[in-house]
Amino acid sequence: MTELGNRLKEARLAKGLSLDDLQSMTKIQKRYLVGIEEGNYSAMPGNFYVRAFIKQYAEALHLNPEELFETYKSEIPASYSDELPQQLSRVTTHKKISQGNSKIFDVLPKVLIGVFVIGIASLLYYFFATNAGTDSNQSTNKDNEQVKLVKNEKLEKAQAEEKAKEDKKKKETVKEEPKKEETTTPVEETPKQVLSVVQTSGRNSTYSLSDADKFVVKIVSRGVSWVSIKNGKGKSFYSGTLQAGGVDTQTIDLSAETEAVIIVGKTVDADIYVNDQKLEYAVAPTEKVRQDITIQYVPKVQQ
Repeated sequence: MTELGNRLKEARLAKGLSLDDLQSMTKIQKRYLVGIEEGNYSAMPGNFYVRAFIKQYAEALHLNPEELFETYKSEIPASYSDELPQQLSRVTTHKKISQGNSKIFDVLPKVLIGVFVIGIASLLYYFFATNAGTDSNQSTNKDNEQVKLVKNEKLEKAQAEEKAKEDKKKKETVKEEPKKEETTTPVEETPKQVLSVVQTSGRNSTYSLSDADKFVVKIVSRGVSWVSIKNGKGKSFYSGTLQAGGVDTQTIDLSAETEAVIIVGKTVDADIYVNDQKLEYAVAPTEKVRQDITIQYVPKVQQ
């Protein structure tokens, strides 16, 4: 290991840098960095690269490369011996290029003559091809002009007369049929039942049910409601509590009765249906929680 290599290695270690770190900084292969530190320049591409790599190494560590070259010039190979062969190779290359150019100049006239001949041949081919195409088109047009379609005027006239006769015959045979008047039989609408309020007093309401074939009462509870259903004579048909989520519906057929009395303990949660028609409370449920409702049934007269 040389003194220059020791100095560079110590400076690298003092900055806490590894060879891999220095390789990333300088873009110099690690094996060349090892060669610089060990003073082994035989693996380098040449003396010029030795000096260049040492300079990049020193600058990466913030060292003065010129000072290092002067101090350790006995350890660093000179680059003059590399520059001389490069100059000689440049002279040789220049001579080769000159000789190659002279050969090109010899061949160039022959190439130009060949290109000229090919160009003339192409023009002649295009000229003949164009004339041949024009002649063929002209001959085709002449042939087409000679062919003409001759129409038979007598045949067309006969066909037109025949068609006119057929049209006239169709018009004579077609007769307009008188339109039949559509008779519609009026459909007698079945009168709907009438459920109307007769009177109200406090929590008592009286309704009249007419034009109905039956008298069926259904009570549906949306919460908890106490319900009682009786006829006009006091006979009880139902008495109990209807509750949503349990027994929430009660249906009673009162077609044989002429009057029914329905008591609802909590009208805000109960809906009353008469023959599937919802009964509208004459007194708002928010005003009277309990209501006594009487329905007078007038059976429909059978005709």
